[in-house]
Parts: sequence; structure tokens; C-alpha cells
Amino acid sequence: MIEIKNLRKSFDGTVDVLKDLTSSIPDNVIYGLVGANGSGKSTLLRCINSIYKADAGEILIDGESSYDNEDIKKEMVFVPDDLFFYPGYSLYDTAKFYQSMYEKFDIEFVFDTARKLKLDIEKSVNTLSKGMRRQCAIICALATNAKYIFFDETFDGIDPVVRQYFKKLIARQMTKQDTTIIMTSHNLRELEDICDNLGLINDKKIIFESDIDTLKTDMLKVQISLKGEMDEDTFKDLDVLYYKKVGRVATLIVKDAKRSKKYLESLKPIILDYLPLTLEEIFIYQMEVMGYAFAEMD
Repeated sequence: MIEIKNLRKSFDGTVDVLKDLTSSIPDNVIYGLVGANGSGKSTLLRCINSIYKADAGEILIDGESSYDNEDIKKEMVFVPDDLFFYPGYSLYDTAKFYQSMYEKFDIEFVFDTARKLKLDIEKSVNTLSKGMRRQCAIICALATNAKYIFFDETFDGIDPVVRQYFKKLIARQMTKQDTTIIMTSHNLRELEDICDNLGLINDKKIIFESDIDTLKTDMLKVQISLKGEMDEDTFKDLDVLYYKKVGRVATLIVKDAKRSKKYLESLKPIILDYLPLTLEEIFIYQMEVMGYAFAEMD
């Protein structure tokens, strides 16, 4: 488990990049950290991985301080947004290097996955395209079988078809090895179909985090029409996040889905349709309830 308490980090001593950031990431999940470019996602991952030292607060991994803890470092691997490979190193060379550092490294996994993706393991990685370099980095990280794997802007430069392949591979690895995977993105849609938990970083801290199942079951989007007149006051007993009426049909987004369904059905509506909610819609309305304008994070 990763516990972060009141973390603060600045680079010039005056302007904080992270301030009073607190988070709790359970074991054996895929945790998505979402935020705009420059919101502090990369800085947070680098602090967790002891690349940066926090100015204040603490980071505990399995109950121990993570900074310069060699035992914990052996169970962590970090794939940054700005990838680095040693000059002239092929994927084969890179895999051998990782193998020397991680005792559970599965080099056959690297070769097998590279073959499926038609990656040349003998070619210098730095001569490959951005997307192929990213593929090499993800493959080597998963092959470590580390307990904690961190991906910054996970799928940057990878085409949609290969991206789906890697999402399945990452999910399989999490289940097979009881790995906790933390991945960042500025694109919420990119993480929607793979993550178990999501956190939103804004204003130098994580302002909201939840497991996705709770998010999706707690909120309801409906279209409704009644025999008589209706307006927003008709639904005043519900926790309404959004209301819009066109003609005789109203569209609502409400919280407390179970209670809301019971109430809406008791109105004996002419039309009552439950509509799918995207994760992006859920975040937009959740943030508005908390007083944040979603546009501020674009």
C-alpha cells in the first residue's frame, strides 16, 4: 500500500509544485492519476520513486518510508515520460541490464512480447520511433515482476491498436503477479477502461479519488417525461447535479442512484430511460459539486 501524507515539493524554494498532497493507493490495483500537463503528476511519481526528495510530508510504502530505502526500491520500477535508453543499446541489451537489477526479471517475456509486436530486439532502441521506444519501456517494466510499477503518460505515441494490446497486458500482469500499477495521463478517456481507481490532481494536490465502480454506481443519468407539468422543483428531493428540459423531456444527472431510481419510478413517468454515463461526465459533475470548474484543468 502507498500512503502519501501532506506532501510538499518545490524547485526554487518559493513556488510549490505539490502542496499538502495526500493520497492512499491500495495494493493490487491499477491506479490512474489524471491531471492537466504541468499539474504535478510527474513530480509526484518522481517523489514516490526517490528521484526527487520532498520538502515536507511523508511517503510510506508498505508502512516504511520510501526515500532512499533500497529494499523498497528493489520492488519498484518507474517508466518516465521522457524515456532514456543507453546509447547503442538494443532491446536485448536493455533486457539484460534490467535482468541484472531485478531478480524476478522474466527475459523470455520480453522476447515473446517483442516477437508478437514485431519489434527488432537487436536494433538500437534509440533509432526506433517514439511509439516503439515506449513499447520497449513498458515491456521491460512489466518483465521485472516488481510489486509497484509506475508509468508516466503510459501510452504516449502508441497507436490505438497496440495501445489496447498493452492495456490487456498490463491488466493481466496486475492480476498474475499481484502488482500495483500507477499510471498517469492528461486524458481521462485513456484510463477509463483499464483502471480500478482514479485520482484527480489539480491545484497542487489530489482533490478527488475513488474506485471506478463506486463512481459509476453512485451517479445516474436519466431522461424522464411526466403526464403533468414538471420543472426542476419536481426533483428537489433528489441530489440533482444537472437538469435540462427540452419540450416535455428532461435530462437529469443525480447522485445516490439506488434512492433516485426508486423516487423517479414512483412518479409513474411516461418516459424513463437510464442512459450510460462516461467517466468524463462523472468527473465533470463531481468537480462542479466540489467547486472546481473542469475547464480549469484543460
